[in-house]
Amino acid sequence: MAKHPQPRRITLGGREAVALTPEEYRQLLASRRQIGGQSARVRVLAQQARRTEELLRELETLVAAPEAGPGAPTGRPSADCSGACRAAEVPGETNADPGCLRCAIAALLRRHRDPSA
Repeated sequence: MAKHPQPRRITLGGREAVALTPEEYRQLLASRRQIGGQSARVRVLAQQARRTEELLRELETLVAAPEAGPGAPTGRPSADCSGACRAAEVPGETNADPGCLRCAIAALLRRHRDPSA
């Protein structure tokens, strides 16, 4: 494991400072640029994650059963869904009606929201 060199400390005008060689200073600037670029990428990814989370919330609202009242689980099949489609809300059941887009999307959202899945 490489040992990091200890900076040379000097005193200028009564204030402590660190002396760097020109090469050490160039390396410091390069590191700062890399960190700045990484920080910008992290900010963009965080914004994308927030937008994606909002999109998921809006999708859940859209696929929620129209009859569902306040406090009802989102993404549950509506009364006009077939019996096979309603079975998709039961964990472990996979016989959802492929023709019901609402229930297929709701099942997909539940699968991806479930931390144990």
